[in-house]
Amino acid sequence: MSFQDTITSIEKMEIRGAGRIARAAVSALCEFADTLPPSDLVTWQQGMMTAAARLIATRPTAVSLPNAVHLIERVVKKAGSRDEGIRMVRERSRAFVRSSLSAVERIGEIGSKHIRDGDVVLTHCNSEAALACILTAKKEGRRFSVIATEVRPGNQGLLTIKTLGGAGIRTEYIVDSAVRFFMNKVDLVIVGADAVVVNGAVVNKIGTSQIALAAREARTPFIVAAETYKFAPRTLVGELIEIEERSPLEVLPYEIAKDLPSVTVRNPVFDVTPSEYIDLIVTEEGAIPPAMAYVIIRDYLGWDIIEFQREAGVFHDNME
Repeated sequence: MSFQDTITSIEKMEIRGAGRIARAAVSALCEFADTLPPSDLVTWQQGMMTAAARLIATRPTAVSLPNAVHLIERVVKKAGSRDEGIRMVRERSRAFVRSSLSAVERIGEIGSKHIRDGDVVLTHCNSEAALACILTAKKEGRRFSVIATEVRPGNQGLLTIKTLGGAGIRTEYIVDSAVRFFMNKVDLVIVGADAVVVNGAVVNKIGTSQIALAAREARTPFIVAAETYKFAPRTLVGELIEIEERSPLEVLPYEIAKDLPSVTVRNPVFDVTPSEYIDLIVTEEGAIPPAMAYVIIRDYLGWDIIEFQREAGVFHDNME
């Protein structure tokens, strides 16, 4: 897939899921690095940084995307020559893809321990990490069932039930607004994340916060499955996660909307679940309470505090 094809596929949500988006982005930069016309190092670096910025702009909420691209930007800046830069980008991108896939597998191993025989598990959207927990529990021989939401307006729940059905897991498929109706029969909620902020709040597919609220009211455990590269370093210095809104035509077809000039359709893709609604965040480094999100940002992401501040625009070089 070409660099431009990757951008288009991410924008059109043909490539979905924070992990898949991150892997596609670094792979696209790896391919792009070698396609730039022969030039001096500085020109090559500028071309790579421009490409990185274009990728980041495709999905403003999925923190995994800028975190992954940032890893490539780092080696681009350190390169001593164009050829060295291409080699370093290739090595770093392949290493990221390997670590991303192994992270999902490790999350599945850790998260599956929270699913017991006889449980009813509810999941929302189409999270690789959340599904890994469920599929691993199935492989380990536990017997349970799943309730999967429709996930309007993109209907990502269809992808989820195909995966669960293919694994032979008994599944019920419900509309998003039926969650509270079924919550009292649910033993565990497992969802993914597009971003985890420093105070442990989670940004995920729209509807997640309502599910968390219903789970809290019903005293049902609520678990988030998230790779460490989905934690948002810049929130350490107060930067907010931008909540993406997509085309209103995803919600209301033009044939109907054109006759309703006074109606405005809002289509936010994500919402924020407060940390107090979350019992546990399962990462490849272990399961943590939301209050420990800062530890993941500090110890497992490749940023230091000065870099956080400089990237956020609140730190000046003369303060070092």
